[in-house]
Amino acid sequence: MATVFFPASTSVLLLDIEGTTTPITFVKDVLFPYVREHLEDYLSNHWEEDECKQDVHLLKKQIEEDIKHNRSCPVHTVDQTVHTDEEKAIKEIVDNVLWQMAADRKSTALKQLQGHMWRSAYASGTIKGESNTDVLLELKVFTLCDINSAFVGAEKLSFIYFSVKKRLSRDRVLTSSSVAAEAKAAEEAGVNVVVVVRPGNMELTDDERAHYKLITSFNQLRLTGPV
Repeated sequence: MATVFFPASTSVLLLDIEGTTTPITFVKDVLFPYVREHLEDYLSNHWEEDECKQDVHLLKKQIEEDIKHNRSCPVHTVDQTVHTDEEKAIKEIVDNVLWQMAADRKSTALKQLQGHMWRSAYASGTIKGESNTDVLLELKVFTLCDINSAFVGAEKLSFIYFSVKKRLSRDRVLTSSSVAAEAKAAEEAGVNVVVVVRPGNMELTDDERAHYKLITSFNQLRLTGPV
């Protein structure tokens, strides 16, 4: 693919992680299995913490919403209080989270819990990030901001883009994504965007390929001229 030019004044690059800075397989082969394998231990170790209580509360709200709309799902019956049968409550949460993951759901409650688990795993060194080789070599001149759309969600992505655009002029910000829908959210917020095409990423339509600036490597970006 050809070199992509963008304003020399660009100083902030918003990076989607999945399929952009990190191979798409990292999420499927490392992050998701980590949640499945460590979910019960994580809940047991953090059960009394406010953050975990909030995660459980959101999951319970999601279950109530699913039941309301006649969706078949594992039921959460035990409230998280001082009188909770902790072992039973954790088992119910585990069953529901695994059910959501098997169904490839992307509920806010699920994304939030996964995000907290991954943050904890990164902090402890249990999980180590994996970056495509072109990322660190080519992007030293920017302020880098990672966004993991796997658990942020489209609505929050739009909010992030609008917030950044409000604080910085358009020609100072560039965002990259591997998904056309996320690129559209950035575009609608008035942020410059390039779409990263890598093996395993979601296929783009002919119209999307024609519409967006495409790169296969960050070394195709150049700090000269308009995007």
